[in-house]
Amino acid sequence: MGLFDKLKKAFLGETKEEKEEEKKVKEEPAEEIEDPIAEDVVTEELATTEETKEEEAQALETEEKAEEVLQEKEESSKEPQEPKETSELEETEEEENKEDASVKEETEEQVEEVVSSKENTEVEEEPKEVEEKEEEIPSIAKEVEETLEEVSVSEETIIEEEMAQEAATGEELAAEEAVEEKEETQDKYEHGLEKTRKTFGERLNALLANFRRVDEDFFEELEDTLITSDVGFQTALQLTDTLRDEVKLQNAKKPAQVQNVIIEKMVDLYEANGSGLDSRLHFAPEGPTIFLFVGVNGAGKTTTIGKLAHQMKSEGKKVLLAAADTFRAGAIHQLEVWGERAGVEVVAGQEGGDPSAVVFDAVEKAKAENYDVLLVDTAGRLQNKVNLMNELAKMKRIIQRELPEAPQEVLLVLDATTGQNALSQAKQFNEATELTGLVLTKLDGTAKGGIVLAIRNELKIPVKLVGLGEKITDLSPFDAEQFAYGLFKGLWKED
Repeated sequence: MGLFDKLKKAFLGETKEEKEEEKKVKEEPAEEIEDPIAEDVVTEELATTEETKEEEAQALETEEKAEEVLQEKEESSKEPQEPKETSELEETEEEENKEDASVKEETEEQVEEVVSSKENTEVEEEPKEVEEKEEEIPSIAKEVEETLEEVSVSEETIIEEEMAQEAATGEELAAEEAVEEKEETQDKYEHGLEKTRKTFGERLNALLANFRRVDEDFFEELEDTLITSDVGFQTALQLTDTLRDEVKLQNAKKPAQVQNVIIEKMVDLYEANGSGLDSRLHFAPEGPTIFLFVGVNGAGKTTTIGKLAHQMKSEGKKVLLAAADTFRAGAIHQLEVWGERAGVEVVAGQEGGDPSAVVFDAVEKAKAENYDVLLVDTAGRLQNKVNLMNELAKMKRIIQRELPEAPQEVLLVLDATTGQNALSQAKQFNEATELTGLVLTKLDGTAKGGIVLAIRNELKIPVKLVGLGEKITDLSPFDAEQFAYGLFKGLWKED
């Protein structure tokens, strides 16, 4: 999906097809997932319960039988015997005694046999039981080992699940923070480019209202409108030539259709010219990173350095400032005030002194005291342009003599309210110092934000930072997509 398609979706929202597809997904019933492990566990628990019930029933039946036998024995011993005559009684007693004696002998013999057989049986069974138990020991040990392994695996699984859950929670929080940060950045661009968007939209609407036909006069007027909107002379010519063919190709006749083609081609040109441009700030892998800030007086160099120092300090970086603008009255004091606000140290010299000497002292301090970043403020004007460029070149040589890979960034600070003048300044400074990027300040207070299209199209120098407000936190990394959103929001119309 190209940048224009993304912006169109952001402006108009979801299409009808996307909404219907999302509705179908929500209405589809979720499939029930069977858990075979859970079913096995339930089956094992039921089987164990049934075995336990059978054992309890057998034990109860045995107890009941024992109680019946005892009860019968007690009843038989309590039965009364009728008295007999003396002689008969004596005879009966003698016979009974003999019988009892014989029964007793027989009983004792039987008891001895039972005891001896029991002892023999126990003696025979004991080795068998010992052997059986000895045979069971390895299997029991194996079961214990398997149980311990299962416990260990389950513990590892629980730990992994907890770690995965924590990671998922962290990712969700990071995603939420990213969404909030994106929305905040989008709001900054939208409000910061409000004047530019409103002015360009009014001019475009006035142009379309005055023409009933899309002819050559219309394209000449469109060319003038684009130039006065600070998109640049060369960019305006390129856009107009492209639009001549595209309007015919799409058979655009209504004002809304023509306006949409204009916006589409502007976004496409903006995206194509930005391909390959690196808008990130680059830092040294080891040692201090050095950013050299250049630009004319009044563009906002010192303010930009102060805001960037505050941001880097809040990120945990150790930041040092160098007040190398020794020619402008009050420049050193202004940077020292920003240093106090940001909570960072400033290396300064005397007013009218040698700026290159200040840069040398700052680089030595940054190296010796392990600073992460050194931000160098430079003069914006000397006696003439040649002296200015020569002084900047001298500073750069001193930095590279001490740190061959530095400076990592040479950033030109441009006042966006100057429009076409900012474009000419960028060309001059780029010839003298080989710029790595641009900083556009005061973008929120101007109707000339279209200069970004000209810079990307004509200079091929990446915009790296933009000032979208006066607060210390209103310096933002340049986001090409958010810039296009803020510039063109509300200009796209439904046919």
